[in-house]
Amino acid sequence: MVEAVNIDILSLLLVLTVAWIFGGVAERFGYPTMMGELFAGIVFGPPLLGLLHPSELLTVLAELGVFLLMVFVGMEVDLRELFRLGPQSLLIAFGAFVIPFGLGYGAGIALDVSVGAALFLGLAMAATSLATKSRILADLELLDTRIANVLLGGALASDVGVLVAFAGVDSYVTAGAFDATEIGLILAKALAFFVITLLLGYRFLPVAWHHIERQRERYGFVDRTTAFTFALLVSMLFAYLATLAELHMIIGGFMAGMFLRQADVEPDLYEHMHTVIYDLAMGLFAPVFFVTVGFDITFGVFFDSLGVLIALVAIAFLGKIVGSWLFSLPTSLTSREGLVVGFGMNGRGTVEIIIATVALEAGVIDTQMFSILVFIAIFTTALVPVTVTWGVRLLERADELVYVDAVSSD
Repeated sequence: MVEAVNIDILSLLLVLTVAWIFGGVAERFGYPTMMGELFAGIVFGPPLLGLLHPSELLTVLAELGVFLLMVFVGMEVDLRELFRLGPQSLLIAFGAFVIPFGLGYGAGIALDVSVGAALFLGLAMAATSLATKSRILADLELLDTRIANVLLGGALASDVGVLVAFAGVDSYVTAGAFDATEIGLILAKALAFFVITLLLGYRFLPVAWHHIERQRERYGFVDRTTAFTFALLVSMLFAYLATLAELHMIIGGFMAGMFLRQADVEPDLYEHMHTVIYDLAMGLFAPVFFVTVGFDITFGVFFDSLGVLIALVAIAFLGKIVGSWLFSLPTSLTSREGLVVGFGMNGRGTVEIIIATVALEAGVIDTQMFSILVFIAIFTTALVPVTVTWGVRLLERADELVYVDAVSSD
């Protein structure tokens, strides 16, 4: 027993160490830490060196990592900002979802996979990553440009749309087959989940937070730790409600994160809560998840399914660009700006990998398709800094890089 515990602790120590080192290296080259952590799992895990192996402890921590990561992603989504989004961002988000989803689903059917696998493939193609775009735009000093506003708004709307669609796909896959009654029942449960969480989020959370703050002012025994514990309990409650509705717990975590942000918490309490969740997710649990994702990757796809891999990478890459560009044409953006927004929307990162992992765990896709989806996430995310930089230079040469200040002063 003691020996098993020691092995688990040593395994966790090694996983966190390689995640920290390779994540830091990835950041130095301008890429998300997630890519370095994935690379570490591939190199040191079963795919290559075989020095790290799956364990029950790592599995539990990885699942907790996905959950906390989605709580944090939810806290990055401002619902009020989402509702204030201009038609430009929403239209582009729609195009960046529908076109890649349709192409991915069609590719899945052409590959003769199950309908459930084709739906997950479409979702993976449609996914995007708000965090990846924010980092790249900040590094390129483009946050005060029109394309940045449209891109971040589109990514925000796309993130929410993909996760809502994921709830529907997850419900369909849970049904197991196209049984109208069964699917109707599951969709009804999903709808009930969203209605209940909306009521809790808009009605219960603000009142609860106000009560906590009154207790803090009156008695002084409610501190930052108590507030964080309450936020964690709310997140777990939403996750439990999601499982009751036969949805994945990450949907509950995402919804909880959104409403925690909207609850008008006292700024110092919210900042502490946000910081602790970020540190726990990004500093401990999420790295375990991304390293262990690398354990399940197989390089056999480069030998057995190289043609399929290349075709799906091309579909994913071009689908995002075409969808974003096509739906930007009716807006005030120039054609070149629409193209650059399409380049930026291409980074899938975290969301696609989570979708692929859920599909693998549910037995909807096999290890080979899982590996292809992870490689798509890696390749498309890696191309974003390169293509966006090239696109910005194109805009500068055409004198079409519009700054927000310039727009507001017109």
